[in-house]
Amino acid sequence: MKKILSVLIILSIVFALASCGRLGGRPPVLEEKVSLLDTISRRGVLKVGLSTFVPWAMNDKNGELIGFEVDVARRLAEDMGVEIEFVPTKWSGIIPALLTGKFDVIIGGMGIRPDRNLKVNFSIPYDYSGMSIVASKEQAAGFDTLEAFNSKDVVIAARIGTTAAAAAEKYMPLAEKRLFDDESQAIQELLTGRAHAVIASSPMPAYQSIKYSDKLFLPLKGNFTKEPIGFALQKGDYDLLNFFNSWITVVEAEGWLAERHHYWFGTKEWQGLVQ
Repeated sequence: MKKILSVLIILSIVFALASCGRLGGRPPVLEEKVSLLDTISRRGVLKVGLSTFVPWAMNDKNGELIGFEVDVARRLAEDMGVEIEFVPTKWSGIIPALLTGKFDVIIGGMGIRPDRNLKVNFSIPYDYSGMSIVASKEQAAGFDTLEAFNSKDVVIAARIGTTAAAAAEKYMPLAEKRLFDDESQAIQELLTGRAHAVIASSPMPAYQSIKYSDKLFLPLKGNFTKEPIGFALQKGDYDLLNFFNSWITVVEAEGWLAERHHYWFGTKEWQGLVQ
């Protein structure tokens, strides 16, 4: 029995060493994760998720997407040597859609926030935005500070799931919040007198105050927040993240990002293209 037990122990040691590749056997092969960067190159198409925000992304008179983000995404795809496919998505569901693989990246004016970073990876900032307020001349007459809107008698409208909604909660905790899937719905709430103000990313409030100058005004001078904007992608793909960061660094150094930003945010040359 002792001899049999000794033989079994020796055989166990031999098999264990063989499985580790120490007796000439092959070591276990680890499955190599394929980067999405390689997948995009082979596919020949970059799929971009976005939601419409003026002038980040919007439809022109022919129904085609135009805007700052659209220019950024098209240039990115061109430099990758692939075609571009836009996947318009409601803002409230845009991160879940990214995580389920409906598109490769979000390029949609998304503010870099720690709570979002728990779910996605962000590139370095390629732009900066900020929150602004457009208010009803009738409902918010005489309001000229953030504190004036922080009242239980005030109604603030914003787009659900955005940094505008977060800013409303942070700076006007006492006010009633009404959140909508689309900014046009929030503006309609304002125009019909059911809200005192709308919070949104600049320069949308300024455009609305000009468009409806008889009913709306800007109660504050300038933005009351500053937010870095980045590409959002699924966690763990560091090759793709490195490519995005390098690309942003290059086009920023060229001055291309600043030129596109000025066109869409600093001029009105494009306004004849939209309805």
